[in-house]
Amino acid sequence: MAIRSGACTLCAGWTATLPCRRPPATVDRSRRLVQPPCLSTTFPPVQMQRMWALHAAAAIQVEAGDEVLLESPGHFRIYKSGKMDRLNDPTVMPAGLDEATGVTSRDVVLDADTRVSVRLYLPKLPGNQSSTKLPVLVYFHGGAFLIGSADDAAYHGYVNALAAAAGALVVSADYRLAPEHPLPAAYDDCWAALRWAAAPSTQDEWISEHGDTSRLFLAGDSAGANIVHEMLARAAASDDGPRMEGAILLHPWFSGSEAIEGELAAVPVFNGMIWSYTCPGAVGGADDPRINPLAPGAPSLETLPCERMLVCAAEKDVLATRIRAYHQTVAAGACRAAWFESEGEDHDFFLGKPDCESAKQLLDRVVAFIAEG
Repeated sequence: MAIRSGACTLCAGWTATLPCRRPPATVDRSRRLVQPPCLSTTFPPVQMQRMWALHAAAAIQVEAGDEVLLESPGHFRIYKSGKMDRLNDPTVMPAGLDEATGVTSRDVVLDADTRVSVRLYLPKLPGNQSSTKLPVLVYFHGGAFLIGSADDAAYHGYVNALAAAAGALVVSADYRLAPEHPLPAAYDDCWAALRWAAAPSTQDEWISEHGDTSRLFLAGDSAGANIVHEMLARAAASDDGPRMEGAILLHPWFSGSEAIEGELAAVPVFNGMIWSYTCPGAVGGADDPRINPLAPGAPSLETLPCERMLVCAAEKDVLATRIRAYHQTVAAGACRAAWFESEGEDHDFFLGKPDCESAKQLLDRVVAFIAEG
C-alpha cells in the first residue's frame, strides 16, 4: 500500500487491509484526543526529500491550517493537530458456528469498565475425541495499534481457519486502540487476556474442559506480533508470568530511530511517526524497546520465556530486513527460533488473499510449528 506523509509517499504494506468496528470510522473532531505527536526520528537525506517533493501536490488540506501528517489510504489519516480519521469500513462478523471450518466461537468480556474482551474459537472435535485437550493459542490482531478488532471479518476468517487446521483452542484478544487509548493500553489489555487464558483459576468452561494450558502459544501479525514480543518480555520480567511453549510472529512491526543495514532510510521515518502517535510518552522515542527490541539497553532476547519461536516475513515487506535481524538475535539465545519467508509477497498478504498458494503454505508452516511438540 502507499503510506503518504504530507509531501512524501512510501510504498509499504505494513498495515493490514482491514475494516474495523471500534472506535467509529471517523473520530469526532469536536474533542481533542491526544497531544500532537512528538516525532523523535531522523529524517531522510536532502536528496531523498527532493525526490519525494514530486508528490507535494498530494498533500491533503482539510480544516484551515490542519495538514495531513501521515496517511495510509483506506486505513487511517493522521493530521498535524493530532486528530485522526479511520478510513476503513466497519465490517464485522458475529461469533457463532462457522460452517466452512466447523469452528464455533463466542465472546467473553474480561473487564466490564473498559469492555476489553476476547473471542474464543473451539474447533470441531470428533465424537470419540471430545475429551481431548487442545493446545491454547492466544492471538493478537494487527493494525498499527490504530485499527482492527477481534471480530473484524478478515481476522475472524483467519482465526477460524487457524483453529481448524491446527486443532487449537484460540483466544483472540480485542484490545483498546490508540489514539483514544495510547499505548501501553493495548499491551495492558493483551497482558490481561494472556494471564486470563493461562491462569489455572480461569473458570471458562471451554478452556477448563478442552484446553491444555501447559501447551500455551502466542501468535499475532504486524502490531499483533509486536505485542507477542512485549508479552514475552513482560513474562520474562514477571515472577509469576506464564511460560509459553511457542511464539509465532507473523510479519512483526519493529522499527528504530535509524535505518539498519539493508533497510530503506524512509522506513524508520514513517514507522517512527506512527509509533510517536500511538505511544506519545515512549522513553527513547522510536528506540523504545517495545518498538525496537534491538536498541542499545533493551532487555536481552536470549532469555525469552518460550521454548520455540517461529518468525515469519514476506519478501517484499519493507520490514523484512529488521524482522530478519530480530530472528537472528533470538536464534543466538536459548529459544529455538525458526524462520519462514514468503517469496514474492508483501506485508500481511495472507489476510487479504487467504486462498492464494502462499497463504496456504504459510498456514501449513504455522500448523506444523504448533504440532512439533
